Amino acid sequence: MKEVHVPATKRIALVAHDNRKNDLVEWAKTHREILSRHHLFGTGTTGKLINEEAELPVYRFLSGPLGGDQQIGAKIAEGDLDIVIFFWDPLTAQPHDPDVKALLRIAVLYNIPMACNRSTADYMISSPQFINSYKKILIDYDTRIKKNS
Repeated sequence: MKEVHVPATKRIALVAHDNRKNDLVEWAKTHREILSRHHLFGTGTTGKLINEEAELPVYRFLSGPLGGDQQIGAKIAEGDLDIVIFFWDPLTAQPHDPDVKALLRIAVLYNIPMACNRSTADYMISSPQFINSYKKILIDYDTRIKKNS
C-alpha cells in the first residue's frame, strides 16, 4: 500500500453521455461556487456546454467516442486527475462502450472517487474531503505483480 496526497484544490473530470449532458450541466450550475475553486476537465461537447452554460473554465479533451474517455483514463494513470463525475446513460448502447468500461476500470484501479449519477455527485461534493486535502491509499500493484511473476 502507498499513500497519495490529494490537495484541497482538486482536478475534476466531468463527462456525460448525450442523454445525460443537460443533467450534468444543471448539476454544475447548482454547484458552480464550489466547482469554481477547482480545476475542471471534460470531454468535448460536455466540457463546452459546462463552460458556456455554467460559466466555468473547463479544459477540454476530445469527444468521448473520439478518444476523450481514454484521455481521461490516461490522466488518471499519470496521477493528474483526482475525481471523476461521469453521468452515463445505462439505457443507451454506446459505440465506444469498451472505452467507457476501461475508464471505469482505471478509476477503480487508482482509487479515484467517481460519481455516475446526480445523487452520488451530490453526496461527493458535500463531503469535507471535496474541499480539503486528503490522503488516499493505493494498492502497490507493482509489488503485487512482481510477487506473482
